[in-house]
Amino acid sequence: SFKMKLTSTVATLWLASHTMAFTPSSTLPANTPRTTTLSSTPTPETTTTQEPLLIRAAKGETVERTPVWMMRQAGRHIAEYRDLCKKYPTFRERSEIPEVAVEVSLQPWRNYQTDGCILFSDILTPLPGMGVEFDIGEKVGPVVEPMRCWDDIKKMHMIDPSTATPFVAEALRTLRSEVTPSTAVLGFIGCPYTLATYLIEGKTSKEYLEIKKMAFNEPKLLHAILSNLAESLGQYALFQIESGAQLIQIFDSWAGHLSARDYN
Repeated sequence: SFKMKLTSTVATLWLASHTMAFTPSSTLPANTPRTTTLSSTPTPETTTTQEPLLIRAAKGETVERTPVWMMRQAGRHIAEYRDLCKKYPTFRERSEIPEVAVEVSLQPWRNYQTDGCILFSDILTPLPGMGVEFDIGEKVGPVVEPMRCWDDIKKMHMIDPSTATPFVAEALRTLRSEVTPSTAVLGFIGCPYTLATYLIEGKTSKEYLEIKKMAFNEPKLLHAILSNLAESLGQYALFQIESGAQLIQIFDSWAGHLSARDYN
C-alpha cells in the first residue's frame, strides 16, 4: 500500500491495488510528507501505462505532471448542483440515492476534467450501519444523539457494508464505467477520532470539550468507541475498494484540535 500526505492532519490518500492493500505503510515518519517525483518529459513508462496519472503518482512513480483533484470537488459552486438541490433538498438524499450521487460526483469532473473523480458521500454515511443514526442539516451540519456512557455504546455493532450501504457500491461501480480510463475513482472514509467527535459531541463543535473530557476522565470508554469505529471503518473501506474505488481518501478533520502527543 502507498500513502500520499495531503495536509498535516486533515486527509491522507491510500492506494488500493487490491483488497489486502489497506494496511498502512510505516516507511515514513508520521510528520514527513511524501513527495512526488516530476518529470518534464514523459517517459515511455508514463505514456504507455494504462493506469491513471493519480494512481501512478500515489505509487511514487515518476510522472509527467502533478495530478489535480480536490478533496471536496462537488458542491454549491456548480450551478447544476444548485439546481439538483431543488429536487433533492437533503444531503442524505443526494448522497444515498445512487443515481443522484453519481451525477453529483460527475459534475465537477465534467466541468474541470480533474484527474480524480471523488464519490459524493459523507464521512458519517456508514454510521447507521453501526447502529448510530444521524441527520445532516443544511445549516447546522451533522447531528447525532450524543454517546457519553457505557450504556450508549451498547447499541453500536459491526457494520455489514453490503447491507447498510449498497448505494455506495452501486455509485462506485457506475462511476468506474462513466469516467475515462485516465481518471481515478476515489472513495473515502473518516478516521475514528473525527467520527468519535460527532458521536460524543452530538454535532460540530468549536472546542470539542466533551471528547477531550472523556479522554482524560474516561479513557477506556473513549477507546472502546474508537475501537468499534476502527473495526467498522476498515470493513467499510475494503467494501469501497471491492466496489471499484481505486484510491481511498481518509479524513481526520478534527485531529488538529489535539496535540501530536495527545493524538498519538
